[in-house]
Amino acid sequence: MSDANPPSWPFNPALEISVPTAASLHKDPGDTDFLLIDIREAHELEISSIDGAVHIPMGEVATRINEFDVDEDTTIAVLCRTGRRSLDVALYLQEQGLDGARSVAGGINWWSLKIDPTIERY
Repeated sequence: MSDANPPSWPFNPALEISVPTAASLHKDPGDTDFLLIDIREAHELEISSIDGAVHIPMGEVATRINEFDVDEDTTIAVLCRTGRRSLDVALYLQEQGLDGARSVAGGINWWSLKIDPTIERY
């Protein structure tokens, strides 16, 4: 098993994207086929965040979906703390026709462990 995803994580490529893949895509500011959305609450962003991520709290996704300036196949990486809430949002976005929506497996905590240790885990 690769360490791209948390141990014992039942990774589903139809619904999820690994942290290394999401970080690689996010690193390219010219990539218009990728969007990183952080669905955590404002108080969570005060603890840790990723530069360039769009913040839309989970409870507002349904009413703000029209703000996503993306094609139906754009990779939309949805980020939360551990990857649980973002899985629900990715599934919802896929049901709305955004086939490229994926949950970031392991969330910002795994991002901190694998990509950027300066990001505080909580």
